[in-house]
Amino acid sequence: MINRRIAMAAACALIFMVQPGHAGPCSDDIARIQAQVDDRIDAIAGAGPSAPETRAARLHREPTPGTMAAAEQKLGEGGPAEAALAALARARAADAAGDRAACEQALGQARQAIAR
Repeated sequence: MINRRIAMAAACALIFMVQPGHAGPCSDDIARIQAQVDDRIDAIAGAGPSAPETRAARLHREPTPGTMAAAEQKLGEGGPAEAALAALARARAADAAGDRAACEQALGQARQAIAR
């Protein structure tokens, strides 16, 4: 159950990070890799172990991305997905700056991360 929440929080966070505007030199590639990363996160969340609810969860407190990441790390998950998300953030920054080479390098790092 916590894995699905992690996946949903990650997907929501990425949706809100996307800024509207003109398309950069590798915007289409970023969108394609983002879909692959999202699929990978869903697969990890669905296949991984679950953890017992924490006291905060039983008190109906919403988890933060930090607490979800910490819980995922305790379960031994999240490393490749987090690396891919970080690489996608770098790709978006390079894309916004019009730096195609840096964007493609970051996308390559994202591909490597989800291939693990």
